[in-house]
Amino acid sequence: MEQGSINIKLDALMKELGISKKKLSEEAEMQRWQVRRYCINDITRLDTAVLAHLCRALNCSISDLLEYVPPEDE
Repeated sequence: MEQGSINIKLDALMKELGISKKKLSEEAEMQRWQVRRYCINDITRLDTAVLAHLCRALNCSISDLLEYVPPEDE
């Protein structure tokens, strides 16, 4: 039984806020490659510390970064 998935909305949020990957990596104290992986939704295990850094740097809530996508009905 499929459980659905978690979608990381960082790229859209960054575009909405007009912040670059370089600026966000500095503000969130992250490597640019790490920000890029979150932007392209290429994360297999979410790190709560990283999510906290992103929320602080972007002044947003966790629901602004993540969304649950339910499984498609068969």
